Amino acid sequence: MEVELTAPNGRKWTQPLGLFINNEFVKSSNGQKIASINPTTEEEICSVFAATADDVDTAVTAARKAFKDSSWKSLSGTERGALMTKLADLIAHHAETLATIECLDNGKPYAVALRENVTEVVNVLKYYAGYADKNFGQVIDVGPAKLAYTVKEPLGVCGQIIPWNYPLDMAAWKLGPALCCGNTVVLKLAEQTPLSVLYMAQLIKEAGFPPGVVNIINGHGREAGSALVQHPLVDKIAFTGSTATGKEIMKMASATMKNITLETGGKSPLIVFDDADLDQAVTWSHSGIMSNQGQICTATSRIMVHEKVYDEFIKRFKAKVQEISVVGDPFEETTYQGPQVTKAQYDRVLSYIKSGQEEGATIALGGEPILQKGKGFFIAPTVFTNVKPNMKVFREEIFGPCVAIVAFSTEEEAIQLANDTTYGLGSAIFTRDLVRAHRVAREIEAGMVWINSSNDSDFRIPFGGVKQSGIGRELGEAGLAPYCNIKAIHVNLAT
Repeated sequence: MEVELTAPNGRKWTQPLGLFINNEFVKSSNGQKIASINPTTEEEICSVFAATADDVDTAVTAARKAFKDSSWKSLSGTERGALMTKLADLIAHHAETLATIECLDNGKPYAVALRENVTEVVNVLKYYAGYADKNFGQVIDVGPAKLAYTVKEPLGVCGQIIPWNYPLDMAAWKLGPALCCGNTVVLKLAEQTPLSVLYMAQLIKEAGFPPGVVNIINGHGREAGSALVQHPLVDKIAFTGSTATGKEIMKMASATMKNITLETGGKSPLIVFDDADLDQAVTWSHSGIMSNQGQICTATSRIMVHEKVYDEFIKRFKAKVQEISVVGDPFEETTYQGPQVTKAQYDRVLSYIKSGQEEGATIALGGEPILQKGKGFFIAPTVFTNVKPNMKVFREEIFGPCVAIVAFSTEEEAIQLANDTTYGLGSAIFTRDLVRAHRVAREIEAGMVWINSSNDSDFRIPFGGVKQSGIGRELGEAGLAPYCNIKAIHVNLAT
């Protein structure tokens, strides 16, 4: 049920392999497993047990029982918050091990996992721990003959499905508000990257959460994910992943009219006007697409630059990529970009690079694999120029270190290009004219707009999209709404 592992940085730990149900690790009902592959070396790290539909039922039943049990149901918000704070403190204490696992299993640089991802988990859990006794109802004045008030109640059992690009972060984004509001959870991990959150499961038990409050399962989406979405005792589904999968989840959840939150794909625009601070625009444009190996749903992967500064922007942007985007072993301190997460994702990105060439785009930089010691799913950061708006590299989500850069001549054209997409997650605007910045921000069809920055999301600020980029919001106070019902209570005071 566990294995001793040692990472290239010398850190050793005991890795759980089972399904975490009722605060215990158990085997899958038929013994089936999934191999977790190190994307840097292409070698197997270990194999974890993969849930069947029967295992999902066991986990949901445990969560339903825990939801009704006084050990959880009778806790005050203050007491729930104290448990969440304890968990956050334990995660901070185990930060180096969690970052090591994330680096090994996902391929992201160790320094990023430690300084950004684990820190995000701690911040999110503490933020929602603080809200646990402050998620108030209202008293509504309807006159002296009636007392009317509302209470916010938990939904029940929440099925949560997280992606492989940010395993720890996404677990926190889902668990934080759900537990804050008093729900119980069955969290389904991405089959490609299960290891870090399985390790975190031990800390959930150590923090003192009652059995069944948080259940964590590994498994394939088509089996475990489908069973979770369709289970009649699951009250809510929260999903982060592709738009295509999100649509399938909507269909499956509709049979029981489940409450759903979806955070799906994106092809976010970044607009650089001719008065922009070009060095600032280049710096943020680079991190907006090249960080996390380009595997970011909000990546500003479509850059629109005013024709007056287009050539200069391209020159500086290429120089910035060459300066910053050091591709290599994710355990090396100098590495900015590690491997793509899996062979499938590696092949997908390369297929889009080939498509861009075939459709006539110019590869101004990159465009090829750059294996490390002959192995790994590494791809050079790639810049497309001479891009037309109908090209696949401009319209479809690549989810890799690839950016398409086009020129525009007027504000109206920039807005039209930005909005000509089925997606609407993030967007960015660079200009010194703040009047124009606010004006254009209101015209962009997206859930988030960054002015003179890109992808600097914050756990205190709502996160989510419009159009085919999702339904609902996560993070901030707005992230609580999807996890509670508002019950209205009427008290007749008249004779």
